[in-house]
Amino acid sequence: MAGLLNELVSGVIDAALKEVLKKTGVRKATTTKRTRRKTTTRKKASGGLLGDIIEAALKPAKKPAKRPRKQVSRRRTAASRSSQRSS
Repeated sequence: MAGLLNELVSGVIDAALKEVLKKTGVRKATTTKRTRRKTTTRKKASGGLLGDIIEAALKPAKKPAKRPRKQVSRRRTAASRSSQRSS
């Protein structure tokens, strides 16, 4: 009975620890080795979720670029139209 209870508790603790390690970005050595391909868009491995939060807190927030104003067409005055006609 004690062995069964011990096995149940250790299973729950292992699952919780695995979940915490997965969320924080810490990796446990796996039995199978996988080749990791380098990509140009991927940046260096940081501290996972916690590292992203700290990095976002340290960096100043970027403001979006202002859009250029639309050009408004102006109506010519009567004087400017007449001077254009005469020249």
